[in-house]
Amino acid sequence: MQAVGPVGLRRDLIEPWPKLSLQRQCELVGISRSGFYYEPVSESPKNLALMRRLDELHLEYPVYGSRRLTVQLQREGQWVNRKRVIRLLELMGVEVIYPKGNLSQPGEGHRIYPYLLEGLDISGPDQVWCSDITYVPMAYGFMYLVAVMDWWSRYVLAWELSNSLDSEFCIRAWTAALSSGRQPLISNTDQGSQFTSEAYLEAVESVGVDVSMDGRGRWMDNRFIERLWRSVKQEDIYVQDYADGLTAQRGLARWFSHYNTARPHQGLGYATPAEWYHSPESYGATPAAWRWK
Repeated sequence: MQAVGPVGLRRDLIEPWPKLSLQRQCELVGISRSGFYYEPVSESPKNLALMRRLDELHLEYPVYGSRRLTVQLQREGQWVNRKRVIRLLELMGVEVIYPKGNLSQPGEGHRIYPYLLEGLDISGPDQVWCSDITYVPMAYGFMYLVAVMDWWSRYVLAWELSNSLDSEFCIRAWTAALSSGRQPLISNTDQGSQFTSEAYLEAVESVGVDVSMDGRGRWMDNRFIERLWRSVKQEDIYVQDYADGLTAQRGLARWFSHYNTARPHQGLGYATPAEWYHSPESYGATPAAWRWK
């Protein structure tokens, strides 16, 4: 993982130089190109506080649309109108069942694929990997987080932070997940423009992986990664209240390492995701089951 966000002196080390590309300079000083170009998000402190609260409400009540969220905020003494709530949800990329946030809106002309996991018996690792994006509130702004997770073991294979909702950081996470030398049979995502972009689909299909997409408004189709977002926010992001992208990068690196290798998972019989992913035969999977296609 590369560091993302305001990076102080390391950013000052980068300058135009014909003998060394900008990308290579970023690699040498340990930041991503998106980190080099990072600028604090220009939202008022009040809007940032509202976005943080909307994110908390969405985790607790994922079926609430903008009407209910507006009413809930008003009941808490936040006198906001629905138009403002809709704008902030779109900026956050929050997906609710109704009305839809922009994160799950496919780009114009983008291909949409069927949902392939309905009734499927997933009985081992690397059958299905799922990916999703979530909003990350920080003390003075916000970023976006994408993760690639093995469906069966809940093991997080890769993750990336970004200050913009583009497909580039999703592709970086997918490529990082493949760097282990393993790959799934199916990649499952929502219908967001990042995952329906030609560049992302090419990255997936070029290695022989089938594409599956959740139905519109069907956030439960990707429920395991939604539970991951709940855990990382309640156990780390909300607690730490990161000041900038660099501290968020470092803190999340520690949390994901702990999540994979040390945090007992109730849904896995209190084993860790790494134990299930790397020793699947110990948890009921067989080589024949892994290659069910």
